[in-house]
Amino acid sequence: MLAFHVAFLALLVGTEAFFTWLAALNVRHGAAAVTREAEWFDDRLDVDDTDELLGYQRATTGAAQLESWVGLGLVLLVLYSGLLADAVAAVESLGFGTVPSGVVFFLGAVAVLQVSSLPFDCFDTFVVEEIFGFNEASPKLWVRDKVVGLAVALAFTAVIGAAVMWVVAAFPALWWVGAWALFVAFSLAMMVIYPRVIAPLFNDFEPVEEGELRDAVTDVFDRAGFECSQIYVMDASRRSGHSNAYFVGFGATKRVVLFDTLVEQMETEELQGVLAHELAHWKKAHIWKRVGASAVQMGIVLFVAYQLVTGPWLYEMFGLATGAGKPLYAGLLLAGLVLQPLTRLTSPIENRLSLAHEREADAFAVEVMGDGEPMVDALTRLASENLSNPFPHPLYETFHYTHPPIPERVREIRRRAGETAASDGDTTDASAG
Repeated sequence: MLAFHVAFLALLVGTEAFFTWLAALNVRHGAAAVTREAEWFDDRLDVDDTDELLGYQRATTGAAQLESWVGLGLVLLVLYSGLLADAVAAVESLGFGTVPSGVVFFLGAVAVLQVSSLPFDCFDTFVVEEIFGFNEASPKLWVRDKVVGLAVALAFTAVIGAAVMWVVAAFPALWWVGAWALFVAFSLAMMVIYPRVIAPLFNDFEPVEEGELRDAVTDVFDRAGFECSQIYVMDASRRSGHSNAYFVGFGATKRVVLFDTLVEQMETEELQGVLAHELAHWKKAHIWKRVGASAVQMGIVLFVAYQLVTGPWLYEMFGLATGAGKPLYAGLLLAGLVLQPLTRLTSPIENRLSLAHEREADAFAVEVMGDGEPMVDALTRLASENLSNPFPHPLYETFHYTHPPIPERVREIRRRAGETAASDGDTTDASAG
């Protein structure tokens, strides 16, 4: 049993240490890049003080690492102090049966996780984001968001937890297949539920009415051969100065959402370039490909979880019952703790698909706009406004980046634009001849 404990601790602590080392490496690399790429920064980024950019990178990295290590410490404390065994014993004493007991256990775990994260969220919002001028949320709004977020999390946990535990109880030899089917169905449902039910609990979404913005959006849609009447501006500025845009949904439920900060910060052509990029994810079927990739990944994860939960050693490690009376819900939690670092270590595999999609979306934006500069200007403006360091360490990039670094994207966009211009020129010459 000692060997299992050593392997378990090595996996959790070793993985966390590796990613902390990567984060520190990335911060040092970014500081060196500011000096090494000074000409690029001066030419492309509208950042008056690069020390502020580096300070933001150090602050956000440090806060994230502190939260990760404290969280890991709390998890190990719960496991090795016997608190997990006590919690399981308390749930079992209720005599509810497999499904209700699992739901109660999961609800308690989610509540503990949400509450334990509050100090870190508060520090991130009212210290780090406040210092660097991004925070716009009032304490009252922050508290409201946390209360609503907890209520939503508990509601979904109850429904999903009950469904999973029912599948586990009804199909003990094939529950991972049933859980996989639930995951796929839930992923598809969330593409409709999130924008229409959950997101409006936190933000207001105003339809883009007739005017310059609507005309600009419609122009891009027409050029891209895309139809979507649901275009909204979200009041992101109530909480943060960060800006973004996203496309969500499918069929009649699809919609485009622009942060009001994005609309305020960008010129019309830059905004059109961002929209063209987002539309590519639908035109090129990236959304469905990612759903498929996630389904494959989750199938593998659930199969491995099934193998872990079936054996006795995971329960024995932490003083839980084995055999016919073993608490499967606790086994699922422990299996998740084992699988979480493994998914982090294999993230480069998943990232490769996302990187390919982002490059394809940039190329589509160049094709739609007929020029690469609107997209280039949009990317560099986003980096400037969000104080992003565009030069990550290559190894950090491998494990964390789902989008290519901005300098790489700028080079590729300009290369694509040059090829498009040359192609158009060749077509013109041929027509003239």
